[in-house]
Amino acid sequence: MRLFIAEKKDVAAAISLALGGPDRPSGAAFHVNGDRITWLWGHVLRLTDPEEHNEQYKSWSLSTLPMDWPISYAPEKRHVDHLKRVIELADDADELVNAGDPDPEGQRLVDEVIEYAGLDEKPVKRILINDNNGPAILKAIENIEDNKKYHGLSMSALARAVCDQRYGYNLTRCYSILAQRKGYDGVLSVGRVQTPILGLVVARDRAHEAHEKQGYHTIKALFDMQNGMSVSAEYIPAEGDPVDDKNRIIDAVFARKIVNDVQDKPATVLNVETTERKNHPPLPYNLLALQADAAGLWNFKPRKVLEITQRLRDQHKAITYNRSDCRYLNSDRHAEAPELLQALKPAFGNMAEYATPTLKSKAFNSKKVTAHHAIIPTMNVPDLDKLGQDERRIYELIARLYIAQFYPPAEFMVTKLELETAGNKFKAEGRLNSSPGWRVLNDQDLKEFENAEKQPELHKIQQSDSGTVETAESVKGFTKPPARYSMKTLLKDLTAVSKYVTDPEIKKLLLDKDSDKQDESGGIGTPATRDLHIDTLFRHSFLAEKGKHIISTDIGRSFHDALPDFAVKPDMTALWHEKQKKIEAGEMDYQELIAEVDRSVAGEIERVKKNGLNIEIKTNDVQCPKCKQGILNPRKGPKGKFRGCSAYPECKATFPNKSGKPDLKAKPTEKLKASQEHKCPDCGKGLIRRPAKRKGVYWWSCSGFPECRFRAYDEKGKPKLED
Repeated sequence: MRLFIAEKKDVAAAISLALGGPDRPSGAAFHVNGDRITWLWGHVLRLTDPEEHNEQYKSWSLSTLPMDWPISYAPEKRHVDHLKRVIELADDADELVNAGDPDPEGQRLVDEVIEYAGLDEKPVKRILINDNNGPAILKAIENIEDNKKYHGLSMSALARAVCDQRYGYNLTRCYSILAQRKGYDGVLSVGRVQTPILGLVVARDRAHEAHEKQGYHTIKALFDMQNGMSVSAEYIPAEGDPVDDKNRIIDAVFARKIVNDVQDKPATVLNVETTERKNHPPLPYNLLALQADAAGLWNFKPRKVLEITQRLRDQHKAITYNRSDCRYLNSDRHAEAPELLQALKPAFGNMAEYATPTLKSKAFNSKKVTAHHAIIPTMNVPDLDKLGQDERRIYELIARLYIAQFYPPAEFMVTKLELETAGNKFKAEGRLNSSPGWRVLNDQDLKEFENAEKQPELHKIQQSDSGTVETAESVKGFTKPPARYSMKTLLKDLTAVSKYVTDPEIKKLLLDKDSDKQDESGGIGTPATRDLHIDTLFRHSFLAEKGKHIISTDIGRSFHDALPDFAVKPDMTALWHEKQKKIEAGEMDYQELIAEVDRSVAGEIERVKKNGLNIEIKTNDVQCPKCKQGILNPRKGPKGKFRGCSAYPECKATFPNKSGKPDLKAKPTEKLKASQEHKCPDCGKGLIRRPAKRKGVYWWSCSGFPECRFRAYDEKGKPKLED
């Protein structure tokens, strides 16, 4: 019996149908001709955390950094039962088939289950499915391969996940502990993708604020042509003219001289060029493009869009896979168009009615489909009135863009001409709209198309036509600072951070990483994870919203400035990717990359332990008078509120709380330490020896208080436990 293990339930169902099986599973699998097809809910296993291997790691302390713990897996709590059934099925199978998504993550999440179950010695095959259509799946099964061929890909994904964990956990603890000693009451979260996103926003804010307004001059002239037409044109700066880096005139006296020189002078058309243009409909959405448009239209955060699309997919069954990074469709899906457009008619009326199913846009290109095709509507078209407002907005965007694939391109004609007068050259541009095509589907798109038309009769002018300069003027303008980020522009920039990289080798590595992707050009993060990184930056108050803009906060900037360059730039993603490619090719062991990252993390921790964290914390808190380093932060214990040193556990001083402030006149006390020798008989945690009110008398209690309320008398320095 073969067992196909798919990443998602809908893929498992599609495999079943392609093989002639049922569309509903029996328990945890589809049964087809003696084979079984099961599925995973994405990652059903998680990498274990450091504190699961070492009790000391439960407390955040510099003395335990850097943490080192073995690579191991534990089941995700919500998937324990399903994982158990999958392993039982796999144990009974004669052969396993990895049917995860055709990307590193898809490869790894099935492999890790097989390894966790101890079944990697069984025969394992691999099929690559990027289209759930039956013929495409059967073709993938015909081309089934040995899973060992993809071992490098799996290890590459494992290395990245482990490195991200080691890097983030260790440095987050290190920076947070040092900042808390200075009075910061929060966590300074660090991540390979997250922190460079902060770097982008900080750099843009500072460029915006540092901008110094500079004036420039645009010389405009209105030409009265011999055929009665008027042509508006702009001066073309000549070599030697006083211009800025964008070829704009910066000398007011020079600009006035040109105006005077050309006024009322005869002019001749030197050149005319007219071309027909077509504006094809935008490609169907991937998650990033959908998040960007929703941010621009309604200021939706990326996380919100992801959650809405998840509901549209899981609850309403109304759209295809929602986390796709691809904007293309398999060519075979074009055959579905007549039926799908028919299904969309009740909800979208004339929009779907006037679509032409025989039209085939450039979106239908199997060669450009990656692990998943673009997000499009399914045959299960919902009643729009029964969707929530936000669900309806997102669904309509997805459906409208799919329908647009069956409308002709917008067509227009562009004319460019060059004129000469008094030895100076001017340029003019005109546009004549021919047909709005797909732009009729949206009022905003149609308005943009209509407003783009200018000097529509310019194409009637011919070379060598003559005229006279009727009026000329110099218009002063001012340079503008780089615009602050909006959510839309930030999301777009995350796909192309390589344009900000000055190191040519790093830039090349980032671009090479995305050479086979659409809408990505040296980016960081993925469409499915960028929202999490941005949310984290907001949650820790490193970023904030100001109107429609995203800005860096004081603590965000201060933290950014305290970090080394490698943490706030995208270089690490590029360098890791280079090593990951070597792992995929079998030229490097995955543990070598992990060891490199461990050494880098250890070096940074050693640096800040020695030099401290140069971060500015605005606080009114009181410095600990005992250690002279920590801050006395408010704490709450069994007996009420008190103040404890932020340098704990190195400094365990505490002070009573008096009128909301630490009572420094009181004698500092040391926080009592749980015994490693004497354990609580109820819960197993260490017992604490405490002084009683009577001098020289002690008693014992559980360190797990208030969850555990065990108490015992003291007998010669030991707890008196019942036999």
